[in-house]
Amino acid sequence: MMSNLLLVAEIGRVVVVVGSIVAVFFVLLVFAVFARYFRLWIQSKTTGAGIGILDLVGMTIRHVNPAVITRTKIMAVQAGIGDKHGVTTRSLQAHYLAGGNVPLVVRALIAANKAKIDLDFKQATAIDLAGRNVLEAVQTSVYPKVIDCPAASAPKSFLDAIAKNGIQLMVRARVTVRANLAQLIGGATEETIIARVGEGIVSAIGSADTHGAVLENPDLISRRVLERRLDAQTAFEIVSIDIADIDVGENIGARLQADQAEADMRVARANAEGRRAMAAAAEQENIAAIEENRAKVVAAEAEVPKAIAQAFREGTLGIMDYYKLRNVQADTDMRMSIARGGPTVTRREGGGR
Repeated sequence: MMSNLLLVAEIGRVVVVVGSIVAVFFVLLVFAVFARYFRLWIQSKTTGAGIGILDLVGMTIRHVNPAVITRTKIMAVQAGIGDKHGVTTRSLQAHYLAGGNVPLVVRALIAANKAKIDLDFKQATAIDLAGRNVLEAVQTSVYPKVIDCPAASAPKSFLDAIAKNGIQLMVRARVTVRANLAQLIGGATEETIIARVGEGIVSAIGSADTHGAVLENPDLISRRVLERRLDAQTAFEIVSIDIADIDVGENIGARLQADQAEADMRVARANAEGRRAMAAAAEQENIAAIEENRAKVVAAEAEVPKAIAQAFREGTLGIMDYYKLRNVQADTDMRMSIARGGPTVTRREGGGR
């Protein structure tokens, strides 16, 4: 009996000791939690952010920085964009875990709310996760941004355009844009705006009859470019296009005409040289034909003595007939010599007349 009582007493002492240890551990745990999160919890309570101790502990377990979430939520509540605008503690944690910049998003929402710009939390987080600076986008919506055309990093500091009369104009423009939050995700960037505006300016100047008309009214370029709605499918809205500088360059039209005339002259020279070569070739062919005909005449004349000898042998040609033929030949040679103005040579062989 005594042994049982001693055992019960011993167990009671062990239970008391274990309970004391557990109580001390619990007290130390509570003290550690309050020591770490007490200041954040007090800030949340005093500002109405609605973040409790358990929420702070849960953030630490989920690898979320409780200081960033608490201070961001306090900033949102103080600015009047709390839970009713979608800025809840859970949504802030979700965006933090997604790799977003929570303070930047909240500052952008505050700026948009003060400027009466329609921007909700989901749209702001989508813009942030897309890699765009959502705060800069809101600021650009409030304060328009000026873009140089061409850009400062471009190889040329001006745009080349040629009017219909061939005069070159060198233009520099400034484009004032406002961020279009509705198309910020997937919309084209500043490079597209610069390219489109440059193309529009070159086209507007090219459609002008003379460069003087452009110099007299540079605003015509701005109006024509704005009418083309160059900001479609971009992240910006073009407010205005201003011609900052315009200079007169070279007479490109005259130079092109001179180059064309030079090219035409070279073509004409080549054609004339071709015709001259063909004429020379034809002349040589005619000379060759003449020599060939002369050779044929000589060959034919060589057959005459043979025919005369054959006639003598056959008895069809008498000696007197032969002399008459020679006299006719001599008279013919004399007349030809007189016609050419040379000395008269009379050839008489075997008799005369």
